[in-house]
Order: sequence, then C-alpha cells, then structure tokens
Amino acid sequence: MAGETLTQAKPLRADAQRNYDKIVQVACAAFSEHGVQTSLDDIAKRAGVGAGTLYRHFPSRDCLLAAALVESRQGLDQRAEELLQHPDAGEALNEWLIDLARHLSSYDGLPDSVAESVNDESSPLTAPCSMMKSATASLLQRAQRAGAVRDEVQSDDLFVFASSLAWAANKSGYSRDDLRRVLNLFLAGLR
Repeated sequence: MAGETLTQAKPLRADAQRNYDKIVQVACAAFSEHGVQTSLDDIAKRAGVGAGTLYRHFPSRDCLLAAALVESRQGLDQRAEELLQHPDAGEALNEWLIDLARHLSSYDGLPDSVAESVNDESSPLTAPCSMMKSATASLLQRAQRAGAVRDEVQSDDLFVFASSLAWAANKSGYSRDDLRRVLNLFLAGLR
C-alpha cells in the first residue's frame, strides 16, 4: 500500500512518504467509519497535515479512494488467480462474485463511486475496475466452458450484479451468508 498511487511518478522524500502513508491510513479509517463522502479536510486534520499536502498527493477524492483500496484490491487480484485454478469453475465464479461484492462494499458509497468511474477513462478508479471486470470475464468464460453458466450471460452483467449486491449490502448490512444466499438465487437463473 505504501507509496502506490496513479499520480505518483518518482519516489518521495522520506517526510513526504510519511505524510502520504499517514493520509492513506487515516483515509482508510475515515472511509470505514463515515463512507467515501467523508470530508477530505477532516482526513487531512486527522492525519496531521494541511489540506494542501493532502491535495498535492491526492488531487481528487477518487485518487485517495484508489490509494485506500490498494491493499484490498491486491488481495482481490490474488484471489482471482487462485479461483482460476479452482477445480469447479461454477463454484469459482460463485466465490468470485461474493468476494467482488464484499470488496465493492468495503466502504459505504463505494459502489456509487465505482459506478460513476467505470466508464470514465480519466478516473483513478477505472484501472482497478478494469482489472476486476477482466477477472470476472475470465472466470465467467471458464464457467461457461464447463457448462455451469448459460452462454448468453455477459461479464458486464455479472459486474453490475456484484456492484448492485455491494450497494444492497451497504444499505442493509448484509452479512457474507446473506450475500451468498442472494447470489445463489441469482445464479440459479444463470444456469
């Protein structure tokens, strides 16, 4: 997580790196507590830096959100690789959609931010979304080849579904078991 951002081109000085890391750490906590629309000025204050320092590192809310999600996204990328090796392609897709929905529900309001950025090439959330969509497509194709999912199902449909499930989880407090139950109802229609 330390030091990774889409706007950062060269290594930071030690003090700037500490500020960057502190801002991301505080942002993670603030997003968890108050959702993605929490005040960026409050994040700067809690991190012990000025607003100018925050905006120098993160010119937009989406830049900060992308940095706050790096660790979770890396875990999700690794999970996709593991699931591509799972012997049951249908079960692998099921697990992926649950993990994807959980990732997208990490912070209240995150599904809305993802939905707004998914077709905006300039958003710092576009590249991570593209990776998630690509993993969804690979797992879907594998499940379709195995006969676990109908051929007309498209990966964008599944990504939208996982995003919708994440949104519902944010609004209703769904547990992992609730996500699995709703997902199983949905997947029954895909077979």
